[in-house]
Amino acid sequence: MAPVVKIASNTALFERMRDIIDINTGSVIEGKETIQQAGARILDYVIGVASGEIEVAAVRHVQDDFIPWKRGVSL
Repeated sequence: MAPVVKIASNTALFERMRDIIDINTGSVIEGKETIQQAGARILDYVIGVASGEIEVAAVRHVQDDFIPWKRGVSL
């Protein structure tokens, strides 16, 4: 499988799931950085992962679960 870079849309989510989420973009909502700055940070991280310099959080914590998504309605 390929590594998956997980991105949190808000800081509360990132803090709750820090062990599996790689990047917090809640900083945009909080006014600490622009969308362009967050995008550049994400791109740098993805390049680091693709080059083997960075391991995603799930790999670092040996969380290599594979859960296929079910299409359609689930009850």
